[in-house]
Amino acid sequence: MNKRKLQALGRRQFVGAAVASTALTLGGSSFFSAVAAKRKRPNVLFILTDDLGWGDLSIYGNTYQTPNLDLLAREGTRFTNAYAAQTVCTPTRISFFTGRYPARLPVGLQEPLAGGETVGLPPEHPTIASLLKGNGYETALVGKWHTGFLPDYGPLKSGFDEFFGNYSGAIDYFTHKDGSGKLDFYEGESAVEIPGYATDLYTERAVEFIKRPRNKPFYLSLHYNAPHWPWEGPEDEELSRTFYNSNPFTAGGSKETYAAILKSLDEGVGKVLQALNESGQADNTIVIFVSDNGGERYSDFGPFQGRKGNLYEGGLRVPSFIRWPGVIQPEQVNSQAIITQDLTATILAATGTKPDPNYPLDGQNLLPVLVGKKPVYPRTLFWRYKSNITGRPSGQLQVAVRSGDWKYLRQGENEYLFNLASDEAEQTDLKDAYPKVLQQLRDRFEEWNAEVLPYPP
Repeated sequence: MNKRKLQALGRRQFVGAAVASTALTLGGSSFFSAVAAKRKRPNVLFILTDDLGWGDLSIYGNTYQTPNLDLLAREGTRFTNAYAAQTVCTPTRISFFTGRYPARLPVGLQEPLAGGETVGLPPEHPTIASLLKGNGYETALVGKWHTGFLPDYGPLKSGFDEFFGNYSGAIDYFTHKDGSGKLDFYEGESAVEIPGYATDLYTERAVEFIKRPRNKPFYLSLHYNAPHWPWEGPEDEELSRTFYNSNPFTAGGSKETYAAILKSLDEGVGKVLQALNESGQADNTIVIFVSDNGGERYSDFGPFQGRKGNLYEGGLRVPSFIRWPGVIQPEQVNSQAIITQDLTATILAATGTKPDPNYPLDGQNLLPVLVGKKPVYPRTLFWRYKSNITGRPSGQLQVAVRSGDWKYLRQGENEYLFNLASDEAEQTDLKDAYPKVLQQLRDRFEEWNAEVLPYPP
C-alpha cells in the first residue's frame, strides 16, 4: 500500500491496517516501527481504583450506576476474566509497576504494607514509569502510591517526574489523614494541607496535567483511593471526623454511601476523559481501567464468592477495559484471562518501550489478542497469599492456580478443585473426581513457588 493510499484511508484506518499486518512482539518494536512514522507515540492514561468489586460498575453488575465508566468500557475492549495479581493492595501495585509477580520482591510479600516496614519498591528496580521516562515520556502519578515510605522509597525515586497523592494504604477523604491520624497528602515529597474531597482533588490534578502544553507524550497513572474505606461520600465531611476513632477499616458505611462514592469516582473519570477530548489528545491516548483487588463489604461481587483478602474469584476477579481509538475496536467483550502484570507488558509494547532484560517480565503483551491477530488462549496464573490484615486470620497460607478453565485453591490444609467454565461461583469441589488434574495443578504451583521469594519467618 503506497503513501497516497494510506493518507486517503485516514489515520484510524491506517493504524488498524498497520496493526493487522504487523507481528506484535512483546517489546512492541515491530508494531511501533510500523506506525511511528504516521502517528505520534500514544499517551497512556492508566486508571487504578482501590477495592472496586467485579460487579460495582453497572456494565458488569446491576447494583450501582456508573455511566461514564460504562461508556469508556464500550469504547474499547472489556475483559470478563481479568485478575488482580494479589487480593490486597500493595502486591498488586508492585506487580503493575514492575510487570512481574509481586512475590519476586520483598515488598511484594507485605500484605498489606503498613507504615512501620522498612521495605519498599527499590529505586534501582526498573518500573513502568522509569522505562517510559527513558523512552522520552513525561511521567506522573496522581493518587495512591502504597509501595514504600519516605525517605527511602517513593514515586519520585521510581521513575515518576511528579507525584500528588497519598503514600499509605488509606486516607480519610476529607482530612487526608492516615489510620494513625497523621496527614498523608503530598506534593512530591512534601506534605500539603489542601481542603477537599480526595476523589475530586485527584480528578482536578489529573485534568490539569492532561491539559498542559507539552512537546512529548505523557504517561499518567491516576490511582484513585476510591472506593476504599472509610466509606464517605462527598456530602459526609462531618461524618469523617469520627471514622478513625473506632473500628479501623470496618466502621460505618451503607449501600447508599457506597453508591455516592462510586458516583463521585465515575464523574471524576468522566471529567478526565473530557479533558482528553478538549485537549485533542483522546484519539492518541491509550486508556486502561482496572481495580487493584476484589471488592469489600458493599461491593457487588456478581456471580462470585469471596472478597478482598481471599483467593476465591470474588477476591481476585476485577473489572478491566482498554480503549485505544483506531487500534482497538469498540464494543468488544473479551474472555481472555489476564492479570495485572499483562497491562504493564501491553503498555510497553504499545509505546515501543523495551523491558529491562535483567528484570524479565512475567506479564504478556495483550495487543495481538486485542487487535484480533491471536485468538483467546489458555493461561496458567498463580497466587499465594498469607494475610497480615488486622481482624482477619493471620498466617494461614492460601494458594490458587488458574489453568485454562480449572482453578486449584488451597486454604491452609483444605484443597479444592473447580471448573470455572461451569462453576464460576466455586460451589462444586471436583478434586475427588479429577485427581490427576488436582495433582497436576499442585505440581505447577510448586514449580512456580520455587522460583519466587519465600515468605519471611
